[in-house]
Amino acid sequence: MNEADNKANAPGGKARFPGAVTLRILAALLGYPDARMRSHLPEMVQLLHREHTLPAARAVELQALMAALLAADPLAGEATYVELFDRGRATSLHLFEHVHGDSRDRGPAMIDLGQTYAKADLFLAEGELPDYLPAVLEFVSTQPTREAKAFLGEISHLLKGIFGALHKRESPYASVLGALLELAGEKAEAVEPAPEPPMDESWAEPVVFDGCSTQGQAKPGQLQPVRIVRKADHAKGASA
Repeated sequence: MNEADNKANAPGGKARFPGAVTLRILAALLGYPDARMRSHLPEMVQLLHREHTLPAARAVELQALMAALLAADPLAGEATYVELFDRGRATSLHLFEHVHGDSRDRGPAMIDLGQTYAKADLFLAEGELPDYLPAVLEFVSTQPTREAKAFLGEISHLLKGIFGALHKRESPYASVLGALLELAGEKAEAVEPAPEPPMDESWAEPVVFDGCSTQGQAKPGQLQPVRIVRKADHAKGASA
């Protein structure tokens, strides 16, 4: 994340969403906490303070999360992330997992969302999924205020579900979802997550699918990082 990107104009010369920088910070915080991500945390703290679009209490929570990520043992932090976001549907950061599950509707929905990104000159790297929440947030951060708020409003019920699941686990990551809801103009309230099937059933591995889980295409513990890149940078392989 760099400040030049954060100052980019919205499509068509319209005023960009005033919380665009904060959205990109929240997107980064929901990404896998590898060394590269952690190296940007001090800059993210400064940018969050500079934009000043969140309630003071929420900003304090986010700063505490970033401080904890910096202080944590790297391997422990990464293991916590995998256990939290890649072990079950309730906290999945792939939004269509909550909407379509394994149904055939998921494929067309992925295509439609990818086309939405393409119309904004934003593209996913090959093999990456458009419904990954950090990718969605990066897209929203490039949009004019009206479109950005409308998009956040459309997914607010999903954000509330994930927020509720994280809140139930007493995870500090719940503050990230709470901040997203507040940017959408919604109240950050915990929604009781739907019961999940037992782990053995959830991760059953039918031979015909060669180890794919019944809850999606990722195998247990397999990460699915997503990057959105601007069209001009796509040929260079640079991420947005």
